Amino acid sequence: MGGVRETLVLNASFEPLATVSLRRAVVLVLQGKAVVEQARPGRQVRASAVEVPVPQVIRLCRYVRVPFRRRAPWSRRGVLVRDQHRCAYCGRRATTVDHVVPRAHGGADSWLNTVAACAEDNHRKADRTPEQAGMRLLRPPFEPSPSDALVLALGAYGREPLPAWLAPSLPEPASA
Repeated sequence: MGGVRETLVLNASFEPLATVSLRRAVVLVLQGKAVVEQARPGRQVRASAVEVPVPQVIRLCRYVRVPFRRRAPWSRRGVLVRDQHRCAYCGRRATTVDHVVPRAHGGADSWLNTVAACAEDNHRKADRTPEQAGMRLLRPPFEPSPSDALVLALGAYGREPLPAWLAPSLPEPASA
């Protein structure tokens, strides 16, 4: 059981709260503080007297009051995950983050000013806006809610897909 945060924790109201390590998730279930909502198919954690399905999503048994989170923290990894590792200019696999308004021209590291981009398009756009470079965004950047950002981050390295009822409601990409 590694330290990777691979289990999503839902509040008793089914609101995403956090991701925790597999070890912490199993402890919460064994202590009766959480129930397994979605398990990894065919995988079990075994001890001498107990067997628990490997949880992908757990739900707390009691509601936990949390302070209101206004914004999801911006990160390069978060932008790649938000854009599903697809280039905002051509739709191919993205490995870099591009600033719509370049940093050299006052552009910020923010959800609304950054998009995932393939290295080729990022290099071609260079230190210009998309309009100046004659490039068009396939979809505008957007700021995910804190809950959506959490679910997206979990889905980015989860081996099995998240249940459909938990999928974040993200804008559909524009047709090319």
